[in-house]
Amino acid sequence: ERGWRYVSLTVAICTLAVVPLVLVFLRDRPEDAGIRAYGASEDDPPAPERGNPVVMAFRGLTLASGNRNFWLLAATFFICGASTNGLIGTHLIPAAHDHGIPEVRAASLLAMMGVFDLIGTTGAGYLSDRWSSRHLLAWYYGLRGLSLFFLPFALGGSQAGLWIFAVWYGLDWIATVPPTLRLATDAFGTERAPIVFGWIATGHQVGAALTAFGAGWIRTSLGDYQVAFWGSGALCLLASVLALQVGRRRARLPGGVAPVGVT
Repeated sequence: ERGWRYVSLTVAICTLAVVPLVLVFLRDRPEDAGIRAYGASEDDPPAPERGNPVVMAFRGLTLASGNRNFWLLAATFFICGASTNGLIGTHLIPAAHDHGIPEVRAASLLAMMGVFDLIGTTGAGYLSDRWSSRHLLAWYYGLRGLSLFFLPFALGGSQAGLWIFAVWYGLDWIATVPPTLRLATDAFGTERAPIVFGWIATGHQVGAALTAFGAGWIRTSLGDYQVAFWGSGALCLLASVLALQVGRRRARLPGGVAPVGVT
């Protein structure tokens, strides 16, 4: 029996099968499909010509690196990755096993988080169009940090505590993405924001990778995950403070281009 290796191989094959579908059917812009962008009119300027994607990506990084908002958003997304994929996604089941919780029950916690993540992220997109994205982001990171402070008590307590954590954390898991993307769009404009957000997302992956290793090292060295959970919770509270600084001072992009107002 292949166990988890069989599951990983199946997911990898399915992922690779999507690549040709993307290459054949996915379009980058509405104009590529012969339609007008949602909300656009005939008087809107045409979309700029596309260039070499690698050159455009690094040009976008050069542009963004001179903007204070980029580093604030990259830092918060670094912490986002450190507190989600790198920590809970990688170490929740081993931490539960340390407390005598069977793997299947621990995996069901992740499944429940996924369900409530769908609700939370959809709601975050709705709220980002109506409320201050800066304040929303601060709330999301603050609540996530509190949930991680609560997690060691939930693991050592009753089963009800773990279900409370799963719902609490699940509602917040990817809810940080819509306000982060909105803030990036406000700071860099609709044309530049996708590339800039891609570099911001790089910080997310770096944070996840370092925490996946770091939390495992803490578990091996200290015998449990408590310091890792509380340390990540403290980082989330820091991210909450950083999120409130986005757009506080009006930065200018290289070349004297003023960014759009941040909400």
